[in-house]
Amino acid sequence: MSLLDENKRLEQADKQYIWHPFTQMKEWIEDVPIIITEGKDCFIKDIYGKWYIDGVSSLWVNIFGHRKKELDDTLKAQVDKISHSTLLGLSNVPAIEYAEKLINLIQKLYSKDKSKNNLPDKKLLSKVFYSDNGSTSVEVALKMAFQYWQHKGAIEKTAFVSLKNAYHGDTIGAVSVGGIDIFHKTFEPLLFKTYKAPSPYCYRCELDLKYPSCNLSCASKLEEIFYKYSSNIAAFIIEPLVQAAGGMIVSPPGYLKAVYDLCKKYNILMIADEIATGFGRTGKMFACEHENVLPDIMCLSKGITGGYMPLAVTLSTEEIYDAFLGDFKDLKTFFHGHSYTGNPLACAIAIKVLDLFDKEKVLKNVIDNVEILELWLNEIEKFNHVGNVRNCGMMAGVELVRDKKTKEPYAWEEKMGWKVVLKAREKGVFLRPLGNVIVIMPPLTITGQNLRQMLKVISEAILDVCKD
Repeated sequence: MSLLDENKRLEQADKQYIWHPFTQMKEWIEDVPIIITEGKDCFIKDIYGKWYIDGVSSLWVNIFGHRKKELDDTLKAQVDKISHSTLLGLSNVPAIEYAEKLINLIQKLYSKDKSKNNLPDKKLLSKVFYSDNGSTSVEVALKMAFQYWQHKGAIEKTAFVSLKNAYHGDTIGAVSVGGIDIFHKTFEPLLFKTYKAPSPYCYRCELDLKYPSCNLSCASKLEEIFYKYSSNIAAFIIEPLVQAAGGMIVSPPGYLKAVYDLCKKYNILMIADEIATGFGRTGKMFACEHENVLPDIMCLSKGITGGYMPLAVTLSTEEIYDAFLGDFKDLKTFFHGHSYTGNPLACAIAIKVLDLFDKEKVLKNVIDNVEILELWLNEIEKFNHVGNVRNCGMMAGVELVRDKKTKEPYAWEEKMGWKVVLKAREKGVFLRPLGNVIVIMPPLTITGQNLRQMLKVISEAILDVCKD
């Protein structure tokens, strides 16, 4: 069989056997799929030998680029020891060592916040509960918060609060606290009730306010919910600083700290969903650091293994952990777990990821790249059909509009975001939009040269597609 025939066979087999996520398969099977065979640095190569800049870090997970030697070697070394053993009734060395390393890092990063906020040790994140992806880490957090209050005797605290435009995953609990109709509306009959507060979406603020003059009225609306229902609310869940899947919506300065203070005021647990924002994406290791926020529960995944293995953690404070302690007969056990919980391969790589952050000064590279990114964002904001640009570190969104003055959006069915990214793919940059928002999230270690090339292609694609 010739190489061309084999490629055609793969394309047909993909269409025949695979059901792709977040994909209208009728359109997929009418098109030619991009099938990846190889990766190197910030590039991925398809079966025809064409290379693309990976502008979305393989769905926001790839921090160091592809085929990172240190991660490759770590994976191979761990395979020679053991690839998996359960945490149900056993433990394993990489799971222990990663939990210790992660907690020590977080407590070091937040030590200044502890003194500033005068928090006792039991209020610091100190316990690691393993799972295997972002959705499951959120499920763990929701169940943990719910059961915590049951053990504390506050049995009426069963509700949750989240934001409009929120995305916390695709399992039922995570969808229940989500706020994106196009993803979540279909499943409404399956969901538990959640109070929804306004999104800090300054460009399209439903409160008719505009950043930077925003006076945090979105936080005031959240307080109205807390004031009315606090006796029934178990926890508030938030993507700190950036609502990623909602369209790279960046909250105004002070918002995160304001809602954190409200949680403390009304005795409501705060869950920080740092699945997308964690591990350097915002310019700090964790987004909560920017505003000295110490959540009660934190969810981490995506960049945790640099894109090598599925892994997630849900971090809790000692105070929450202590509420689950008791005799066997008390049934205070947290009855939750997964087959691949604490997988040694994933944990070994996660340890190496933290080592590389320190060794290679990754956050310094992020700061340098943010300067390049923000200069470019300032330039393209002048384009006729770019309504708004926004970023927090290396998480950026470019919102396309039909009318710049009125902010009139393109109709969803026009697929303008998709048309732009398909044009960029022709020019060697792989992207995925969120509706009419072009998402920019390359590997954190992308070189300045490759970053500039990627941004140049995006500019050209916008000008080619969005014509008056």
